[in-house]
Amino acid sequence: MAEHVTFASNGGSCGGLLGVPASGRGPGVVVIQEWWGGVPHIEHLVDKCADAGFVALAPDLYHGAKTDEPDEAMRMMMALAMDPAARDIAGAARFLFESDPTDGNGIAAVGFCMGGSLALWSATLAPQLTTAVGFYPALPWDRMSPEWPNYAGKSAMIHCSEEDGTSSAVGIQQAKSAIEKAGGDVEVFDYPGTKHAFFNDERPEVHDHEASVMAWDRTVQFLHNRLSG
Repeated sequence: MAEHVTFASNGGSCGGLLGVPASGRGPGVVVIQEWWGGVPHIEHLVDKCADAGFVALAPDLYHGAKTDEPDEAMRMMMALAMDPAARDIAGAARFLFESDPTDGNGIAAVGFCMGGSLALWSATLAPQLTTAVGFYPALPWDRMSPEWPNYAGKSAMIHCSEEDGTSSAVGIQQAKSAIEKAGGDVEVFDYPGTKHAFFNDERPEVHDHEASVMAWDRTVQFLHNRLSG
């Protein structure tokens, strides 16, 4: 079960939820939240990662703020300062990299919605982050100005919903092209008939069980292949 921890970030500290597999060890994964903040769904995702054999840490990028109202979630997402958020994600990666239970080759970032974009971006910022998985990344890249050449030798996976335009969407094509140009490798998957946030089983109006199982199985295999030493 996930537990609250703090780690060094931005010259101070950041809180987060940490999950460790039953074995006590595993590759490290930074779990990056949706625009709702550190809601119970994030704790469930940390536990899900731990159950799959990963040491998982979800940094609280809103530092305590959370909501279940879309308008408020939009306001919080738009107010999120990108540079401090990046440092919180990098701090989480360093914490995992230096953590005794963590083993393997590098750290991964896995994010959803807003967090999907942040996960893909974070691999351009933190050297410890060698792998990224973005579920239906939602933020435009101009909010982050990624240094895509830093993907050299790194790996990414992107899961795309039909509602967001599938892998044909401009932002997905930009990321795919830039990662490949940098010398990284990227796998992109479409899920026909799905809505944005289809992986969130706490939102029945958009959740797609079959697509979620497929996307999660692909993610777990991908992460173990890339991270296990």
